[in-house]
Amino acid sequence: MPTGSSQFARAVRLHSHGFRTLADDAVSVVERLGAVQAQDLGAAKWVIGARMTRPTADAVDAALAGRRVVRSWPMRGTLHILPTRLLRPTLRLTAPRVLANARLRHERLKLGETEYRLARDAVERGLAGGGTATRDELSDLWRAAGIEANGPRTYHLIWWLALDGVLCGGPVDGRLQHFALLDEWAPPGPDEPDSAEQTLAELFTAYVRGHGPATLADFAWWSGLTLRDTRAALDGAGEQVERFVDRPADDGPDRYVEAGATDAAASRPSGALALAGFDEYYLGYADRSPVCDPKFGDLVIPGGNGVFQPVLVLDGRVVGTWKRTGTAAKPRVVLRWFEPPTEAAAARFERPVRAWARFQGVDLHGIDSTVV
Repeated sequence: MPTGSSQFARAVRLHSHGFRTLADDAVSVVERLGAVQAQDLGAAKWVIGARMTRPTADAVDAALAGRRVVRSWPMRGTLHILPTRLLRPTLRLTAPRVLANARLRHERLKLGETEYRLARDAVERGLAGGGTATRDELSDLWRAAGIEANGPRTYHLIWWLALDGVLCGGPVDGRLQHFALLDEWAPPGPDEPDSAEQTLAELFTAYVRGHGPATLADFAWWSGLTLRDTRAALDGAGEQVERFVDRPADDGPDRYVEAGATDAAASRPSGALALAGFDEYYLGYADRSPVCDPKFGDLVIPGGNGVFQPVLVLDGRVVGTWKRTGTAAKPRVVLRWFEPPTEAAAARFERPVRAWARFQGVDLHGIDSTVV
C-alpha cells in the first residue's frame, strides 16, 4: 500500500529537493541532496540544473573542475556526484562490502590481486604530477603495462581503484569523463569527517535534508549501508533531523525531515517539473509509492531494467515520462502520460520542457503528447 502520499508530504518533499528555493550554483544543489546518482552524466547534469536559478551545463562542469564536488562510486557500487569532502569517509564505510560482492565477477574477468597491483602501479606512475586520462587512455596505459584491458576489464579496474580511493573522476568535457589520482585531484582536507560515527551522521543529515520525508529503509537503500549503520546514523544526527508528522495522521513507518523543514514547506504541492532520468526525486528511495502509483512503475523503469526514464512531475506526483524525439535538425519532445491529462495540465509543462531545451542547447521545434 502506498505510504506517505498526502499532499502535505509531497509538498515537504518538493521543498526538501530544492524545487521551492532554487540554488544559485551547482555545488549547493549537490550539498543539499547529499549525492546525485550519475552513471548517465548528461542526465545528472540536468538533475542538478533543474534545481538552479540559472542552470547551464557549463556550470555543472565548472563545479566538477572546481573540485568541491566529485564524480566517483561512493554508494551501491554506482557512480554519483557528491561533495568531495565526503568521498573518502563514505568509501571507508561502503567500499569493503561492495568489493566483497564483486569478487565472483572479478574472478570471471580474471582480475585478481596481481592484475590490480599492476594496474595501480601503472596508473600511479602515469598520472603522477597532476595528469588525467580518459577511460580509453587508461586502457592504453594498462595494455602498455602488459595488462589485458578490454571493455569490461577496463571498467572494473577503474571501479576497483576508485573504490580504494586511488582514482576519482576529474574534469569533464561534455559527456567525456577524465580520471585523476584522488590524492592529487582532491587532497584530504581538515573538514572531512574524522570518524565513522561522524560520517554516518553527516550522510543521514544530508540525505534527509535533500530527500525528506524519508524512512530509515529509504536511507539504507540509497546509501547501501547496513541497518545497524543506518540506526547509528539516525542516532548521530541528533537534533538536526526530526520525525515527520503528517496531517491529520501518519500511520506508516517513521519518516524524517531536516529540523524545521515542515515549517518552511508549503501546505500543498504545486508546480510542473520535467525531470531527468535517474532524478533523485523518484530514484532516491526504497519506497517510491509516495510520489508515484506503483502500477506505473514499469513505465518509469521498463522491464525493471534499472534504466530510469525522465519523469513528469505535476504537483508532486509522477504523472508520466518524456523523451526527446524528432531529428537532429528538428528536435521535439513527447510527453507520455500515464492517464489522459487535462488541457490545462498539459500546458503547464511547456515552460519546464523548454527550460531543459535551453540547458541542453536544443532549438526545440515542438512538444507532443501521448497516453501510454
